[in-house]
Amino acid sequence: MSEPGVEDATRRTRLANERTYLAWWRTGLTSIAVAVGVGRITPDVSNVTRWPYEIVGAGFGLLGIGFIWFGYARTRAVEEALDRGTFVPIGLRLPLGLLVAGGVLGAAAVIVVIFGH
Repeated sequence: MSEPGVEDATRRTRLANERTYLAWWRTGLTSIAVAVGVGRITPDVSNVTRWPYEIVGAGFGLLGIGFIWFGYARTRAVEEALDRGTFVPIGLRLPLGLLVAGGVLGAAAVIVVIFGH
């Protein structure tokens, strides 16, 4: 027999994991939408050199795919940890990778907006 409340806590954690998975999807889809906006729509309406915008847009698209993939991998890892009764930390590499990717893509977007002719 398990401790009182543990089963409810596990249910809440599983539901929170589902919501987090959907948040990864929303973030990924938003990044893909930004990719289309930066890489396709902006050059068409701004009369600018296309390739810098296309490169930045492709970067945002890849980031979006990464968010969706990682969301699935993280959800599976959390579910497996719950089945074992353990916890799986997110680690240091993913937050650092997101920091670097976001910083590089954000800076690139600012650069093409300011200097793109």
